[in-house]
Amino acid sequence: MPSALPEGDPVPTDGSLPESALAQLGRRRLGFYVHVPFCRVRCGYCDFNTYTAEELGPGVSRSSYADQVVAEVRRSRLVLGTADLPVATVFLGGGTPTLLDPADLGRMVTAIDQEFGLAPDVEVTTEANPDSVDRDRLERLREAGFNRISFGMQSAVPHVLAVLDRTHDPERVPTVVEAARQAGFDQVSLDLIYGTPGESGEDWAATLDAALACEPDHVSAYSLIVEEGTALARRVRRGELPMPDDDDLADKYVQADEQLSAVGLDWYEVSNWARDDAARCRHNLGYWTGADWWGVGPGAHSHVGGVRWWNVKHPVAYAARLAENLSPAQAREVLDDETRRLERVLLEVRLRDGLDVDVLPVPEVLPSLAAAGLVEDRADRVVLTRRGRLLADGVVRSLLG
Repeated sequence: MPSALPEGDPVPTDGSLPESALAQLGRRRLGFYVHVPFCRVRCGYCDFNTYTAEELGPGVSRSSYADQVVAEVRRSRLVLGTADLPVATVFLGGGTPTLLDPADLGRMVTAIDQEFGLAPDVEVTTEANPDSVDRDRLERLREAGFNRISFGMQSAVPHVLAVLDRTHDPERVPTVVEAARQAGFDQVSLDLIYGTPGESGEDWAATLDAALACEPDHVSAYSLIVEEGTALARRVRRGELPMPDDDDLADKYVQADEQLSAVGLDWYEVSNWARDDAARCRHNLGYWTGADWWGVGPGAHSHVGGVRWWNVKHPVAYAARLAENLSPAQAREVLDDETRRLERVLLEVRLRDGLDVDVLPVPEVLPSLAAAGLVEDRADRVVLTRRGRLLADGVVRSLLG
């Protein structure tokens, strides 16, 4: 969850949604995102809405957080009414969800199941740092209903992790991946970051080799972005570190795509690769394809039936709202048809499955984009080539006229 929230419009104190949104319930699959805002250490590059123990005020603790999540889940049922809405995906992110006891994380999933019911093939994911779990905790997470886990590996090179302020031992990654397999997780994903100042091409190749040696089902690889307000941004501003170089980032993206594709991990979103269709992250696909989801936790964003809203940012304010039996939502916006169409273009063009050309305001640009090698030469869908993925922002600008 990003640290800054938009302005938006007021939300009723009970969080009720417009009838126009409720009328669309069930047309799209429903997911739940649960934001767990706790971290042991604040990473220098991260601008997510996270807090170390020292940054939290009275009324907030890891031990009471599950109760607050359960309270918001129950409120979501009241807001959405009695419609039959089996939940297709649950995703716990952060922060570091696995700093909480597996039993507490399991209570969150159980609350969603009790209020809505989980689909028979539900995907239940938690993020984890390699140093926040061991075999016992992984087994308990699996028993609690989690069937997918995403480890924040980031890099296999100690000096790169040091620049990112990541504190885990990279040699621990294979151990926890194997422990997750033995615990019975259906899918194991690794998250990587490339372009860190001081990371050579050889460093990035070593990270990819180490990740692939773990035989993951899924890999996410994101270029480092220097976010304003972070410790990393301050170091760059002081001249201690250089800004990431665009050409270097492009080279490393190509390097990743080549190494991942060579072992059967195919791209399905610009920054995501999966062993097969079953290994794609269905929860994130929901975001990219305009599904409905309820975001639980401080700063979490939600979307139902064309209404998008976000919760108050700080855990203290979030806990206080729930304690007063009020909606934790801070503000919202109702998306008009044109905005929803533009967002479809922005998001779906990033997918391997592509974008229906009928959505485009200016489809006549497609031949020139195909001639430039940016999109595949297809009449029905817009699908990016590798070159197009490198220049995706420019392609989107052309598609939107």
